[in-house]
Amino acid sequence: MKQLFSIFLISFIGFSLQAQDAKKAKELLDQVSAKVKSYDNIVIDFKYALNNPKERINQESNGNVALQGNLYHLNFMGVTKIFDGKKVFTIVPEDEEVTQENYDANDEKAITPNKMLTFFNNGYKYAWDIPQNVKGRKIQFVKLTPNSNKDNRKEILVGIDTQTKHIYTVIEVGKNGTKTTLTVNSFKTNQPLSKNHFTFTKSKYPNYYIN
Repeated sequence: MKQLFSIFLISFIGFSLQAQDAKKAKELLDQVSAKVKSYDNIVIDFKYALNNPKERINQESNGNVALQGNLYHLNFMGVTKIFDGKKVFTIVPEDEEVTQENYDANDEKAITPNKMLTFFNNGYKYAWDIPQNVKGRKIQFVKLTPNSNKDNRKEILVGIDTQTKHIYTVIEVGKNGTKTTLTVNSFKTNQPLSKNHFTFTKSKYPNYYIN
């Protein structure tokens, strides 16, 4: 009887600690979301790395994105994407082509740059993970596990600067062994952006085919 009680007590303590860690992790992520919403705009330079040992894939690319509410202006892998609030314009200089698409606000599965800093608000289990010291900055990791079994991602690690409450890195680990890492090189806020920064200007691309 004593042994059974001890097992129950240990299990209860373990569950209680997990619940506390999950609450602490969610509170930190909520602070990140609140900080993001407090800025007029955000400009980020980032590095993106893709690694899959099984397929011998190891790629790295740099990019930058400006965010203002749900508007964005992204430059990545030689392609520019601009969202003006109604349409998404994809500009490919190599092909001299512009593709325009209507934005579907109800498409929750759509991956857009403006979700990069708030994607974690729903659909995950939260866990407090390890802290790391990165060049004098304390980066606290939070582990996210997707609630849906259909999600191809095994887990996501979000590294947060505990002083600024800004995201430093996001590491996604796929069920197939693929790992993608997005690392923020610079995070600037409330920048003096031009009034048409999030507008597609057709005159800038006179010889482009617009689809």
